[in-house]
Amino acid sequence: MPYFVTVNERLHHYAHHKGAGARAVVFANSLGTDLRIWDQVCANLPPEIPTLTYDKSGHGLTQGGAGSITALAQDLAALMDQLNLRDALICGVSVGGQIAQALAFGRPDLVAGLVLCNTGYKIGTAELWATRIATLKQDGLDAMADGIIERWFSADFRRTHPETVAGYRLMLTRTPAEGYAAVCGAIRDADLGNGTSQLTCPALCVAGGDDLATPPDVVEALAALIPNAQSTCYEGIGHLPCIEAPSRLATDIVAHYARLP
Repeated sequence: MPYFVTVNERLHHYAHHKGAGARAVVFANSLGTDLRIWDQVCANLPPEIPTLTYDKSGHGLTQGGAGSITALAQDLAALMDQLNLRDALICGVSVGGQIAQALAFGRPDLVAGLVLCNTGYKIGTAELWATRIATLKQDGLDAMADGIIERWFSADFRRTHPETVAGYRLMLTRTPAEGYAAVCGAIRDADLGNGTSQLTCPALCVAGGDDLATPPDVVEALAALIPNAQSTCYEGIGHLPCIEAPSRLATDIVAHYARLP
């Protein structure tokens, strides 16, 4: 069931399945998506596990205003505080994985473990994000969407699931341009290496073999930075395993959840 709450002076949209378990799994989204990308992952989790999904700043039904990874992590922390969630497993994809890293070293009381999907402690270059923002302002998201979709999904998934891909293209192009640009700027300015290298919570890093946005070497570098992190690569999968391989990701989440102290 969707809910709305004002935290950090902005309205946030979220969905909270309370379950019977003591520890929640909290999900953070990628750039240009909303909480619905986790639907099939949540459907494959045991029903007793509580879950929280939400729309980050400037995406979906959440108001904009956050302009840094730190601010985005503070939004998630405030939402978790509002819901009295502590000691959770945080699962983030792409920029959601960066939000998860920042949350873990900014509010370790909220984080028992991490599942970091298709992400890095740094993603891309300042020049790449400056070009993305300039193209967005000049041409709009619709003109950029086909290239983004090619980075989101493997060629095989685009061929075999054209309606699903078309639906997520609509999700992308309906993202507010201001919110998309603000998160691009947050990714551009983020280098989380110093904080992430000091994390002590158990971490699982997930790569996609066909991911063109954060290739496996980016995820491998992240896993190498985090003490005792585990890593895995989903061959033939693109940037969003929560959509291409939700059952496999759910299985890995449950296994990692079970390993947490």
